[in-house]
Amino acid sequence: MTDRQVEIVEVGARDGLQNEKVMFSTDQKVALIEKAIHAGIRRLEVASFVHPKLVPQMADAEAVISNLPDIKNVEYVGLVLNKRGLLRAMATREGNKRGVDEIGCVATASDTFGQKNQGQTRAESVTECKDIIKMAKQEGLQAQVTISTAWGCPFEGEVSPQTVIDMAIELADASPREIAIADTIGVATPLKVREIFEALKTALPDMPLRAHFHNTRNTGIANAWAAYEAGVHILDSSVSGLGGCPFAPRATGNIGTEDLLYLLERSGINTGVSLDDVIALSSWIEGILGRPVPAMVAHAGGFPKGQI
Repeated sequence: MTDRQVEIVEVGARDGLQNEKVMFSTDQKVALIEKAIHAGIRRLEVASFVHPKLVPQMADAEAVISNLPDIKNVEYVGLVLNKRGLLRAMATREGNKRGVDEIGCVATASDTFGQKNQGQTRAESVTECKDIIKMAKQEGLQAQVTISTAWGCPFEGEVSPQTVIDMAIELADASPREIAIADTIGVATPLKVREIFEALKTALPDMPLRAHFHNTRNTGIANAWAAYEAGVHILDSSVSGLGGCPFAPRATGNIGTEDLLYLLERSGINTGVSLDDVIALSSWIEGILGRPVPAMVAHAGGFPKGQI
């Protein structure tokens, strides 16, 4: 990947839907994923393997995955929070099925959030993630890890950047595909984003880094640009700007894929994704939700082409 390229990881079918009150059917989730692939997305979070009572939107994770198209050069990511989830994810590959291609796990930078989100302290989440990564790789799966609440916690407030850096160094021992840094509650600012990623680049020069931003306080797109300028070329986003965490009060959606695409495209950065197709996908999602979606480019459209 060159300095003028960015890989977009589409998280709409998982992180985008998990907090939505309108329940998407299995067929609608599969259609969402298929339309995102048609737009050019090649890496997608498709489900999370969590208890359905905690996250009802993800109750049909196995059914969604079993109905996904088997397309080369497209990677399906399944999120797990513990070894029980990992076993469910691995079971999607039994009987010569395609299943998930990659496991994502989450270590939390905040003890309180970790206990509410996944029943683990910070230290316990790091240990669990290292075990998950090793187990997944032994089964021939890619595995990556996200450090959540990296810029702030809804219960504890400030999170020390050194805490995040120390966690990343420890997690790197398990040799994940990459380490993502997540602004779970949308409190980061560009200066703070650059500080953490520049420090991580120094501490872990050979570790690929990914960034995950929420637009809760309208800084998400600016933060994505700050991450790019700090050398991060893998960015999460959610079509329509959907999302939020059931365990983080007032945490609203992820940055919209169409908003991120517009920023990158107009800055001369290649993603391989069609902005027009993603805007069309957002319109389709609006029809299911019955309300306008948060992403701004979904309503404004791309750059005006002018008239002859």
